[in-house]
Amino acid sequence: MKKNLISVIILALLIVNIALTAIMMFSVVGASRKTAALVDDIAMATNLELSSGTAGPTATVSMADTETYSFAETMTIPLKKTEGDEKDHYCVVSVTLSIDTKADGYKEYGSAEKLGTMEGLMKDQINSVFAQYTMEEVRDNQEKVKEEILDRLQTMFDSTRFIYNVSFGDIMFG
Repeated sequence: MKKNLISVIILALLIVNIALTAIMMFSVVGASRKTAALVDDIAMATNLELSSGTAGPTATVSMADTETYSFAETMTIPLKKTEGDEKDHYCVVSVTLSIDTKADGYKEYGSAEKLGTMEGLMKDQINSVFAQYTMEEVRDNQEKVKEEILDRLQTMFDSTRFIYNVSFGDIMFG
C-alpha cells in the first residue's frame, strides 16, 4: 500500500513539475521577445549594424556596382575662424564620390558628363558645409562632415541615393 501511495505522489509531483515548467517557458519566451524587440528599436535609433549584410537603412553596394567620381581639382576651402584666433584657416581637400550604378537616380544624374556639368553646384554645397566648421572641428569630426556633405548632395539630386559615400583623398589644413 505504501509503494502505491508513493508512486501516486511521485506521479502528482511530476505533473506539477511539467505544468510549472510550461508556465515558466511561456513567460521566458515572452520576455525574451520583448527584449529582442527593445534591442532592435535601440539599434535602429542609434543606426547600428545588426547583421553583416546591411549598413544602416540601406544595403551595402558591391564593388561591381560602384563607380567613382573625383573632382578634377583639389578644393581650397576657407574654414570658420576659431574664437580668439584672427588667423584665416583653410582646408585643401580632394573629394571623391562613390556612386551606385544600380540606384534609381543613376541614369538621370550619374554619368560622368552629367556630374561634370554640375561640379560647380556640388563644390558650392561642399564649401558651405566646410565653412560651418573650424579647423579643429573638421580634424576631429571628418565623418560628420562627410555625412553632412552626403546629405546635401543627395538632397540636391532630388533625394536620390545614387551617391552613397563621400571620401576625402588628401586633406591638409593651413
